[in-house]
Amino acid sequence: MGSMSARLLAALDGVRETGAGRFVAMCPAHDDRSPSLSVRVLDDGRTLVHCFAGCDPEHVLDALGLKFIDLMPERIGHHYRPSCQPFDARQVLEGVSHEVAVIAVIAEDIVAGEPVTEVMRDRLFTAAGRLSTALLASPVLPDPKELKVIRSGQGAS
Repeated sequence: MGSMSARLLAALDGVRETGAGRFVAMCPAHDDRSPSLSVRVLDDGRTLVHCFAGCDPEHVLDALGLKFIDLMPERIGHHYRPSCQPFDARQVLEGVSHEVAVIAVIAEDIVAGEPVTEVMRDRLFTAAGRLSTALLASPVLPDPKELKVIRSGQGAS
């Protein structure tokens, strides 16, 4: 484990190791009563933080006086090769399908006359954000001829 990871873990309260390079701790960004912060130290020296209560990683780091760059290893040589794997198309479609189902359920409640609560509104914004992320994660490919016709309005009867 790198010195930055050790410093990060030393600055946290209630740290408990849950596996090789995996820890939970009290989140410093909110009044945490049970460990909700996950810390993972990757083999290449990067450190990941995630608060399951919903705190932004930036707020977690701010509470510790750290920045995102502090979670990265020092560069060796001229290049740092991040480990980035493409999304599996089926996983993306499963996520999109789930978010569409959430939107459909909320829309059904609205049509039935249910008042729109703050929770419903927030969940709709979360779904919209996740759908946008799925779109951004997809590769840019040339449009099929049929889609070009539909977009131009020539395919409408």
